[in-house]
Amino acid sequence: MVGIIEIMKELDIKKNFLGIEKEYSNYKDSKIVIVSAPLEKTVSYGKGTSKGPEEILEASHYVEYYDEEQSRELCFEKGICTLEALNFQKLSVEKSLDKIYKEVSKHLDARKFVVTLGGEHSLSAAPIKAHHEKFPNLSILQIDAHSDLRESYEGSKYSHASVMARVAEFNSNIVQVGIRAQCKEEVDFRKRKNIKTFYAREIKLGMYGSNWQELVVNNLSENVYITFDVDGFDPSLMSATGTTEPGGLFWDETMNLLKIVGLEKNIVGFDVVELAPSKYSPSSNYIAAKLVYKILNYAFINR
Repeated sequence: MVGIIEIMKELDIKKNFLGIEKEYSNYKDSKIVIVSAPLEKTVSYGKGTSKGPEEILEASHYVEYYDEEQSRELCFEKGICTLEALNFQKLSVEKSLDKIYKEVSKHLDARKFVVTLGGEHSLSAAPIKAHHEKFPNLSILQIDAHSDLRESYEGSKYSHASVMARVAEFNSNIVQVGIRAQCKEEVDFRKRKNIKTFYAREIKLGMYGSNWQELVVNNLSENVYITFDVDGFDPSLMSATGTTEPGGLFWDETMNLLKIVGLEKNIVGFDVVELAPSKYSPSSNYIAAKLVYKILNYAFINR
Protein backbone atom coordinates (compact mmCIF):
# COMPACT_ATOMS: atom_id res chain seq x y z
CA MET A 1 0.00 0.00 0.00
CA VAL A 2 2.91 2.36 0.70
CA GLY A 3 4.10 1.99 -2.87
CA ILE A 4 0.69 2.98 -4.17
CA ILE A 5 0.59 6.07 -1.99
CA GLU A 6 4.01 7.16 -3.19
CA ILE A 7 3.17 7.02 -6.90
CA MET A 8 -0.34 8.45 -6.66
CA LYS A 9 -0.69 12.16 -7.35
CA GLU A 10 -3.49 13.59 -5.25
CA LEU A 11 -5.34 16.70 -6.38
CA ASP A 12 -5.34 19.54 -3.89
CA ILE A 13 -8.18 21.63 -2.49
CA LYS A 14 -8.33 23.76 -5.63
CA LYS A 15 -9.04 20.82 -7.94
CA ASN A 16 -10.26 17.85 -5.91
CA PHE A 17 -13.81 16.62 -5.41
CA LEU A 18 -15.78 19.01 -3.16
CA GLY A 19 -12.72 21.22 -2.59
CA ILE A 20 -11.71 19.64 0.70
CA GLU A 21 -8.52 20.02 2.74
CA LYS A 22 -5.63 17.55 2.63
CA GLU A 23 -6.60 16.21 6.06
CA TYR A 24 -9.72 14.74 4.45
CA SER A 25 -8.44 14.14 0.92
CA ASN A 26 -5.11 12.32 1.25
CA TYR A 27 -4.86 8.78 -0.05
CA LYS A 28 -3.70 7.13 3.16
CA ASP A 29 -6.57 8.35 5.32
CA SER A 30 -9.38 8.39 2.74
CA LYS A 31 -11.80 5.51 2.40
CA ILE A 32 -13.05 6.80 -0.96
CA VAL A 33 -10.93 7.29 -4.08
CA ILE A 34 -12.02 9.13 -7.22
CA VAL A 35 -10.45 8.02 -10.49
CA SER A 36 -10.90 10.37 -13.43
CA ALA A 37 -10.98 8.55 -16.77
CA PRO A 38 -11.46 11.17 -19.53
CA LEU A 39 -11.72 8.54 -22.26
CA GLU A 40 -13.27 9.69 -25.52
CA LYS A 41 -12.41 7.52 -28.50
CA THR A 42 -15.66 6.02 -29.86
CA VAL A 43 -18.27 8.78 -29.46
CA SER A 44 -20.71 8.73 -32.36
CA TYR A 45 -22.83 11.86 -31.99
CA GLY A 46 -22.29 14.66 -29.48
CA LYS A 47 -18.67 15.02 -28.39
CA GLY A 48 -16.96 16.42 -25.31
CA THR A 49 -17.07 13.59 -22.76
CA SER A 50 -13.31 13.85 -22.21
CA LYS A 51 -14.02 17.11 -20.36
CA GLY A 52 -16.59 15.44 -18.10
CA PRO A 53 -14.41 14.50 -15.12
CA GLU A 54 -12.73 17.90 -14.90
CA GLU A 55 -16.04 19.75 -15.03
CA ILE A 56 -17.64 17.44 -12.45
CA LEU A 57 -14.77 18.14 -10.06
CA GLU A 58 -14.99 21.89 -10.61
CA ALA A 59 -18.77 21.95 -10.16
CA SER A 60 -18.49 19.82 -7.00
CA HIS A 61 -17.00 22.81 -5.18
CA TYR A 62 -20.53 24.20 -5.05
CA VAL A 63 -22.11 21.02 -3.64
CA GLU A 64 -22.83 21.21 0.09
CA TYR A 65 -20.79 18.90 2.33
CA TYR A 66 -23.86 18.24 4.49
CA ASP A 67 -26.43 15.76 3.17
CA GLU A 68 -29.83 16.57 4.64
CA GLU A 69 -31.18 13.04 4.09
CA GLN A 70 -28.39 11.35 6.02
CA SER A 71 -27.70 14.23 8.42
CA ARG A 72 -23.98 13.80 7.94
CA GLU A 73 -20.91 15.21 6.24
CA LEU A 74 -19.66 12.04 4.59
CA CYS A 75 -16.58 13.64 3.08
CA PHE A 76 -15.18 14.42 6.54
CA GLU A 77 -16.23 11.08 8.06
CA LYS A 78 -14.71 8.85 5.38
CA GLY A 79 -12.32 11.06 3.43
CA ILE A 80 -12.38 11.42 -0.35
CA CYS A 81 -9.11 11.36 -2.28
CA THR A 82 -9.20 12.63 -5.86
CA LEU A 83 -6.38 11.42 -8.09
CA GLU A 84 -4.88 13.07 -11.13
CA ALA A 85 -6.71 12.10 -14.33
CA LEU A 86 -5.49 9.10 -16.28
CA ASN A 87 -3.78 9.83 -19.59
CA PHE A 88 -4.94 7.89 -22.65
CA GLN A 89 -2.93 9.67 -25.32
CA LYS A 90 -1.57 7.31 -27.99
CA LEU A 91 -3.44 4.39 -26.44
CA SER A 92 -6.04 2.29 -28.25
CA VAL A 93 -9.45 1.82 -26.65
CA GLU A 94 -8.47 -1.69 -25.59
CA LYS A 95 -5.24 -0.52 -23.95
CA SER A 96 -7.07 2.38 -22.34
CA LEU A 97 -9.56 -0.02 -20.78
CA ASP A 98 -6.71 -2.17 -19.49
CA LYS A 99 -5.14 0.90 -17.90
CA ILE A 100 -8.40 1.77 -16.13
CA TYR A 101 -8.87 -1.84 -15.02
CA LYS A 102 -5.40 -1.99 -13.45
CA GLU A 103 -5.85 1.41 -11.81
CA VAL A 104 -9.17 0.50 -10.21
CA SER A 105 -7.94 -2.95 -9.20
CA LYS A 106 -4.98 -1.64 -7.22
CA HIS A 107 -7.21 0.72 -5.25
CA LEU A 108 -9.63 -2.09 -4.51
CA ASP A 109 -6.66 -4.15 -3.30
CA ALA A 110 -5.87 -1.23 -0.99
CA ARG A 111 -9.42 -1.54 0.38
CA LYS A 112 -10.68 1.71 -1.09
CA PHE A 113 -14.17 2.47 -2.35
CA VAL A 114 -13.60 3.52 -5.97
CA VAL A 115 -15.62 6.03 -7.99
CA THR A 116 -14.77 6.31 -11.69
CA LEU A 117 -15.65 9.48 -13.60
CA GLY A 118 -15.97 9.50 -17.39
CA GLY A 119 -15.59 9.96 -20.17
CA GLU A 120 -17.59 7.84 -22.59
CA HIS A 121 -19.52 4.80 -21.41
CA SER A 122 -17.16 2.30 -23.04
CA LEU A 123 -14.78 2.78 -20.09
CA SER A 124 -17.25 1.23 -17.62
CA ALA A 125 -16.36 -2.32 -18.63
CA ALA A 126 -12.97 -1.87 -16.94
CA PRO A 127 -14.04 -0.87 -13.40
CA ILE A 128 -16.93 -3.34 -13.57
CA LYS A 129 -14.48 -6.14 -14.37
CA ALA A 130 -12.23 -5.08 -11.49
CA HIS A 131 -15.16 -5.14 -9.06
CA HIS A 132 -16.46 -8.41 -10.51
CA GLU A 133 -13.16 -10.07 -9.65
CA LYS A 134 -13.12 -8.58 -6.15
CA PHE A 135 -16.72 -9.02 -4.98
CA PRO A 136 -18.65 -12.31 -5.15
CA ASN A 137 -22.27 -12.43 -6.25
CA LEU A 138 -22.02 -9.05 -8.02
CA SER A 139 -24.88 -7.54 -9.99
CA ILE A 140 -24.73 -4.44 -12.16
CA LEU A 141 -27.35 -1.70 -12.00
CA GLN A 142 -27.23 0.19 -15.30
CA ILE A 143 -29.06 3.51 -15.44
CA ASP A 144 -29.13 4.59 -19.05
CA ALA A 145 -31.23 5.73 -21.99
CA HIS A 146 -29.63 3.09 -24.21
CA SER A 147 -29.15 -0.65 -23.77
CA ASP A 148 -25.54 -0.56 -25.04
CA LEU A 149 -25.82 -4.24 -25.95
CA ARG A 150 -24.69 -4.14 -29.58
CA GLU A 151 -22.01 -6.65 -30.46
CA SER A 152 -20.15 -3.81 -32.16
CA TYR A 153 -20.87 -0.32 -33.44
CA GLU A 154 -19.18 1.63 -36.19
CA GLY A 155 -16.60 -1.13 -36.49
CA SER A 156 -15.61 -1.30 -32.82
CA LYS A 157 -16.63 -3.91 -30.28
CA TYR A 158 -15.35 -1.52 -27.61
CA SER A 159 -17.80 1.22 -28.62
CA HIS A 160 -19.85 3.04 -26.01
CA ALA A 161 -22.84 1.36 -27.67
CA SER A 162 -21.38 -2.08 -26.89
CA VAL A 163 -20.15 -1.64 -23.33
CA MET A 164 -22.79 -3.81 -21.65
CA ALA A 165 -22.30 -6.54 -24.25
CA ARG A 166 -18.64 -6.61 -23.18
CA VAL A 167 -19.68 -6.72 -19.52
CA ALA A 168 -22.09 -9.57 -20.21
CA GLU A 169 -19.15 -11.66 -21.43
CA PHE A 170 -18.06 -12.10 -17.82
CA ASN A 171 -21.18 -11.06 -15.85
CA SER A 172 -24.69 -10.97 -17.29
CA ASN A 173 -26.34 -10.25 -13.94
CA ILE A 174 -27.40 -6.85 -15.27
CA VAL A 175 -30.48 -4.82 -14.36
CA GLN A 176 -31.21 -1.88 -16.69
CA VAL A 177 -33.34 1.12 -15.71
CA GLY A 178 -34.53 4.00 -17.89
CA ILE A 179 -33.97 2.37 -21.27
CA ARG A 180 -35.82 4.00 -24.15
CA ALA A 181 -33.65 3.46 -27.22
CA GLN A 182 -32.37 0.14 -28.57
CA CYS A 183 -32.20 -1.93 -31.73
CA LYS A 184 -33.67 -5.40 -32.32
CA GLU A 185 -30.24 -6.98 -31.95
CA GLU A 186 -30.07 -5.63 -28.42
CA VAL A 187 -33.55 -6.90 -27.56
CA ASP A 188 -32.58 -10.38 -28.75
CA PHE A 189 -29.32 -10.21 -26.79
CA ARG A 190 -31.13 -9.10 -23.64
CA LYS A 191 -33.58 -11.99 -23.85
CA ARG A 192 -30.83 -14.50 -24.58
CA LYS A 193 -28.75 -13.36 -21.60
CA ASN A 194 -31.81 -12.92 -19.34
CA ILE A 195 -30.99 -9.29 -18.65
CA LYS A 196 -33.77 -7.54 -16.76
CA THR A 197 -34.83 -4.22 -18.30
CA PHE A 198 -37.13 -1.61 -16.79
CA TYR A 199 -38.12 0.60 -19.69
CA ALA A 200 -38.64 4.29 -18.95
CA ARG A 201 -41.99 4.38 -20.73
CA GLU A 202 -43.31 1.39 -18.80
CA ILE A 203 -42.15 2.94 -15.51
CA LYS A 204 -44.07 6.12 -16.33
CA LEU A 205 -47.19 4.19 -17.35
CA GLY A 206 -47.19 2.41 -14.00
CA MET A 207 -46.65 -1.02 -15.53
CA TYR A 208 -44.26 -1.94 -12.67
CA GLY A 209 -46.52 -0.47 -10.01
CA SER A 210 -46.00 2.50 -7.75
CA ASN A 211 -43.17 0.76 -5.92
CA TRP A 212 -41.16 0.01 -9.06
CA GLN A 213 -37.93 0.93 -7.28
CA GLU A 214 -38.41 -1.98 -4.88
CA LEU A 215 -38.99 -4.29 -7.82
CA VAL A 216 -35.73 -3.15 -9.37
CA VAL A 217 -33.85 -3.77 -6.12
CA ASN A 218 -35.39 -7.22 -5.76
CA ASN A 219 -33.68 -8.18 -9.01
CA LEU A 220 -30.24 -7.22 -7.70
CA SER A 221 -27.88 -9.52 -5.85
CA GLU A 222 -26.16 -8.76 -2.56
CA ASN A 223 -23.25 -6.75 -3.97
CA VAL A 224 -24.12 -4.05 -6.50
CA TYR A 225 -22.02 -1.99 -8.90
CA ILE A 226 -23.78 1.03 -10.41
CA THR A 227 -22.94 2.32 -13.87
CA PHE A 228 -24.75 5.62 -14.38
CA ASP A 229 -24.90 7.11 -17.86
CA VAL A 230 -26.24 10.62 -17.32
CA ASP A 231 -28.42 10.35 -20.45
CA GLY A 232 -30.60 8.13 -18.27
CA PHE A 233 -31.98 11.41 -16.97
CA ASP A 234 -34.60 13.28 -18.97
CA PRO A 235 -33.08 15.97 -21.25
CA SER A 236 -35.01 18.65 -19.36
CA LEU A 237 -32.81 17.79 -16.38
CA MET A 238 -29.60 16.74 -18.13
CA SER A 239 -29.03 18.17 -21.60
CA ALA A 240 -25.21 18.14 -21.67
CA THR A 241 -24.71 14.60 -22.89
CA GLY A 242 -23.82 13.03 -26.20
CA THR A 243 -27.13 11.43 -27.16
CA THR A 244 -30.18 12.77 -25.37
CA GLU A 245 -33.42 10.80 -25.45
CA PRO A 246 -36.84 12.19 -24.47
CA GLY A 247 -38.90 10.50 -21.80
CA GLY A 248 -36.15 9.95 -19.25
CA LEU A 249 -35.88 9.65 -15.49
CA PHE A 250 -36.22 12.55 -13.09
CA TRP A 251 -34.20 13.39 -9.99
CA ASP A 252 -36.41 12.38 -7.06
CA GLU A 253 -37.54 9.04 -8.46
CA THR A 254 -33.95 8.17 -9.30
CA MET A 255 -32.63 9.18 -5.89
CA ASN A 256 -35.36 7.10 -4.28
CA LEU A 257 -34.18 4.09 -6.26
CA LEU A 258 -30.52 4.64 -5.31
CA LYS A 259 -31.44 5.12 -1.66
CA ILE A 260 -33.32 1.81 -1.56
CA VAL A 261 -30.35 0.10 -3.21
CA GLY A 262 -28.11 1.50 -0.48
CA LEU A 263 -30.48 0.44 2.28
CA GLU A 264 -31.12 -3.10 1.06
CA LYS A 265 -27.93 -4.00 -0.80
CA ASN A 266 -24.19 -3.38 -0.63
CA ILE A 267 -23.08 -0.78 -3.18
CA VAL A 268 -19.42 -1.67 -3.81
CA GLY A 269 -18.53 0.96 -6.41
CA PHE A 270 -19.90 3.06 -9.25
CA ASP A 271 -19.14 5.20 -12.26
CA VAL A 272 -20.78 8.30 -13.69
CA VAL A 273 -20.22 8.74 -17.42
CA GLU A 274 -21.22 10.58 -20.61
CA LEU A 275 -21.36 14.13 -19.31
CA ALA A 276 -20.45 16.29 -22.32
CA PRO A 277 -20.06 19.75 -20.80
CA SER A 278 -21.74 22.58 -22.67
CA LYS A 279 -21.66 26.33 -22.10
CA TYR A 280 -25.39 26.25 -22.79
CA SER A 281 -26.07 23.94 -19.85
CA PRO A 282 -23.70 24.64 -16.94
CA SER A 283 -26.28 23.20 -14.56
CA SER A 284 -25.62 19.74 -16.01
CA ASN A 285 -22.10 19.78 -14.55
CA TYR A 286 -23.47 20.57 -11.10
CA ILE A 287 -26.18 17.91 -11.36
CA ALA A 288 -23.55 15.30 -12.26
CA ALA A 289 -21.38 16.40 -9.32
CA LYS A 290 -24.29 16.27 -6.89
CA LEU A 291 -25.22 12.85 -8.30
CA VAL A 292 -21.76 11.53 -7.41
CA TYR A 293 -22.05 12.76 -3.83
CA LYS A 294 -25.60 11.45 -3.44
CA ILE A 295 -24.62 7.97 -4.61
CA LEU A 296 -21.70 8.05 -2.17
CA ASN A 297 -24.06 8.95 0.66
CA TYR A 298 -26.37 6.10 -0.30
CA ALA A 299 -23.45 3.68 -0.64
CA PHE A 300 -22.38 4.45 2.94
CA ILE A 301 -25.87 4.71 4.38
CA ASN A 302 -25.28 1.71 6.66
CA ARG A 303 -21.55 2.18 7.20
